[in-house]
Amino acid sequence: MPYDAATRESFLRRYAAGPDLLRRAWGEVPREARTWRPAEGAWSAHEVVVHCADSETYSAIRIRLLLAEPEPLIVGYDEAVWARRFDYHASDPELALDLVEAARAHTSAMLAGLPEEAWGRVGRHSHSGPYGTDDWLRLYAEHLEVHAAQIRRNLLAWKNR
Repeated sequence: MPYDAATRESFLRRYAAGPDLLRRAWGEVPREARTWRPAEGAWSAHEVVVHCADSETYSAIRIRLLLAEPEPLIVGYDEAVWARRFDYHASDPELALDLVEAARAHTSAMLAGLPEEAWGRVGRHSHSGPYGTDDWLRLYAEHLEVHAAQIRRNLLAWKNR
């Protein structure tokens, strides 16, 4: 069942607010704690921020594929592999945060102008099967909220180590 306009608007507000949540969480982490990992295989706050930049750039393409292409294939990826392969600690987290903000602002503006009939389109995700515009919206409205909370949990674990 597609989202009604009020539910969609709520998700769109959360989506637009995400970059500020992420930047605020990052700003709470002292420099010496930013690359600290809470456990073997867990991401540091720095890696979380860079992951968000990669995810946001790909999510901007995903929604455009869903809105413009007939029966698009949305290809999944292994986030942990990307973090290692692209050495996230070597990336500038401030550039990553700027990219998150720019990608979200650009996509938010595009989404705000969509007519109601644009919503409800469905493609296929390579890992999970049917994947539509409402799936995308729910996932990405929550995505930066989840990662801002992860950064704060890392900070708490760092303080309690």
